[in-house]
Amino acid sequence: MLIACSDQPKPSKSIEVASKGINGGALSIDGEYAVVGSIFHGGSFWRTHAGERIYNWNHSDQIDDRIIISADIDSTETHAITADTSSIVLWNINSGRADRYWTSPAEVLDSKLSAGGHYAMLGLADHSAVIFDAVRGGITRSFYHKGRVRSVDMSENNQVAMTGSEDHTAAVWQLNDGQRLFTIQHEEDVQLVKLSPNGQYALTAAKYDSAKIWDIEKQMEVANIPLKKEQLKRGVRLTAARFSENNRYLLLGYPQQKVELRELPSLAIVKAWELPKRNQWQPSAAAVIDVAFDKHSQKFWAMSSNGFIHLLQ
Repeated sequence: MLIACSDQPKPSKSIEVASKGINGGALSIDGEYAVVGSIFHGGSFWRTHAGERIYNWNHSDQIDDRIIISADIDSTETHAITADTSSIVLWNINSGRADRYWTSPAEVLDSKLSAGGHYAMLGLADHSAVIFDAVRGGITRSFYHKGRVRSVDMSENNQVAMTGSEDHTAAVWQLNDGQRLFTIQHEEDVQLVKLSPNGQYALTAAKYDSAKIWDIEKQMEVANIPLKKEQLKRGVRLTAARFSENNRYLLLGYPQQKVELRELPSLAIVKAWELPKRNQWQPSAAAVIDVAFDKHSQKFWAMSSNGFIHLLQ
């Protein structure tokens, strides 16, 4: 369903993909596709430009037993992953069928799929992150923290991985041997990590703390995303982020329906949007779950927890 939006600037269109909201979901790298984990109606796969639901994807016939809390689409757009708290499914986008099903070794908090869908990375509540071999099966790498691993990411070139933990640290890892390249210290739980496509830059964001950009090769901070003091006191943080393919821009999503496009390395705001509410007369806000750069034009996509995907320009 397409709806008109009243807030300024207005999205070009808003697609309702979940009637009661989204628990976990992801956009493809170009915003062409979306995986949606509805709060009450299970999982689905969408073609965004057409506003078309292509597949229904669920881990069980009993939808309420397997609520999707995390999802990802690989950068080649051939496979997608959905995860509930205890299981993971690798889906074939062309056929819509499940290629592989795993039982997780611990509660799943976040997931990431490598380019081509060969490997799946999970952030777990047992203070670890693991990488599954989606072709041959089994765990190929394990990365350890002293707290729950809330966020994970892998570069598109499959060279480096990143983890963010409740032990107040983020870590960058070398994928070929599993070695820790360097550790980033925050003052609070690290709740979001994101790598640029080529693995050159990283973003870390922590609750009640700063959000920063890092140069991985130099192992140093290069920018600090400004947040107002009153935002930090309330624990306002980033909930979604994506680097552009050329590392010139950073698209950011916030928990209060806000999206920003910032230029790198200055972090100057180029554009900003406030996403519409499901009901404009109700005070409740919605978090931005994921963001993406549209491949066809200077437009952008944002998925909101209130059940909508928005095209922005």
